[in-house]
Amino acid sequence: MSPPKYVDLLILAAALAVFLLGGLPMLGYAVGAAAWLAQRGIQTLATRRANAELAAGNRQKAMGIVAATTLGRVWLMATVVLLVGLAEREAGLASAVLVLALFTVSFAAGGIAHLFSEPEAGKA
Repeated sequence: MSPPKYVDLLILAAALAVFLLGGLPMLGYAVGAAAWLAQRGIQTLATRRANAELAAGNRQKAMGIVAATTLGRVWLMATVVLLVGLAEREAGLASAVLVLALFTVSFAAGGIAHLFSEPEAGKA
């Protein structure tokens, strides 16, 4: 388990304390956290499947899996934040800020992890 890849989950846990101490809407946290964890699960499954396709020599299928699940994950989070925002405005804003912060941290951590990872054999 590489810490940079999972730092977003640590931020998600720390955000619970911020929501509780700051008196922010817990509905926003619950919905944002659920959407984030769901998209992380989808990402993990998609990565495994794409790696299996790459190992089998199916580059186009692997790229299709990555592209489709990336778009699907974004739509999932956006739809969930929109729906909670329609139900309760403050909870929607809190959820949107949480998801945005998690995405930013996850994106940066993934880039840093990739930057410092060892190159695989046969790749330049």
